[in-house]
Amino acid sequence: MPPTSGFRRSTGFIPVLALVVLFLVAVTVYAVSVLSDSEEKRPEPAACTATADGVSYHLTPGRTETAALIAGISVRRGMPARAASIAVATAIQESGLRNLDYGDDAGPDSRGLFQQRPSQGWGSQEQVMDPTYAANAFYDALEKVPNYADLPLTVAAQTVQRSAFPDAYADHEAEAKAFASALTGHSPAALTCTLAPPSSSGSPEAVLAAMTAVYGPVEATVEGDRVTVAGTGTYGWSLAQWSVANADSLSLDSVAFAERRFTRASGTWDPAPASENAVVLTVVRVAEQP
Repeated sequence: MPPTSGFRRSTGFIPVLALVVLFLVAVTVYAVSVLSDSEEKRPEPAACTATADGVSYHLTPGRTETAALIAGISVRRGMPARAASIAVATAIQESGLRNLDYGDDAGPDSRGLFQQRPSQGWGSQEQVMDPTYAANAFYDALEKVPNYADLPLTVAAQTVQRSAFPDAYADHEAEAKAFASALTGHSPAALTCTLAPPSSSGSPEAVLAAMTAVYGPVEATVEGDRVTVAGTGTYGWSLAQWSVANADSLSLDSVAFAERRFTRASGTWDPAPASENAVVLTVVRVAEQP
């Protein structure tokens, strides 16, 4: 056999190997392209964001709505923003801002946002399961703490709660402060939400009823799909950002105040002509299927 016969056999292998490599590269490029396209088309998960000092904190729309209720009640009571920070941090620690119908390590009869115990005088189980009642009960106790606004947050919270983990509230201070500052109106345009398309139409009357349940009577007018609520300064921003926090459940399309407008489509506050003296809310109208 000629000594070159082995070399001739190997020369046929190299082109085949090159074709295999090219095929694998093409398949890899295609796969990466398909995955990239699917990532770009995949909708972002619904979430609300509060930004403070350049740092962003995120909660689900449902939990943000709960934080908005807690903060809005503090505004109604005329309490400082610090009170809302303490209350929101406490509710994050105790329940994750969920209205729990069971107890935790605090006691078998603990219930609600703040895991309040009927056996310790917080009210009946039915009462502490009402978020509005629970928030007011927390604030009633907080107001009895001398100089609570000047205390470290975890000390003020622990004085009210008497928890087995007295330092745990401090873990949530930065997040609670960011949401509370926005929702009490002290940080304008600091709360945004990325939301899925609405599945049902909104109701201006339902929006107004939900707002007054938290803030008490408001001066408002309803015209078509629009609700206009009188408000200025921090109070106006509290109403506006409460509305953003509730945009998902109330099917709100836009919220405008102080020459800024939040839209469901953009998920951001953008410059827009708007009254300084009123918060203008527009609900979504979803076309009915034939």
